[in-house]
Amino acid sequence: MLRSAYFAQELLTTFSEELESVKLKPSETSGTFLIFVNNDLIFDRKAQGRFPDIKELKQLVRDIACPGKSLGHADKP
Repeated sequence: MLRSAYFAQELLTTFSEELESVKLKPSETSGTFLIFVNNDLIFDRKAQGRFPDIKELKQLVRDIACPGKSLGHADKP
């Protein structure tokens, strides 16, 4: 849950004007970590076999929520 809270904080900070909300929902199944934007699944920890790093997650959210937004250092390879 700590990682999810950190990701939520980072997303709300980076996309303060673009995101209406971030919802954290505990799962009954241990290890579940799903990221949705507008009801579209953009990341599934089980399918990927890993957690995203914050740079990757910001890019995934940006590409759907606000494709023209620069992420500064997070856009660099």
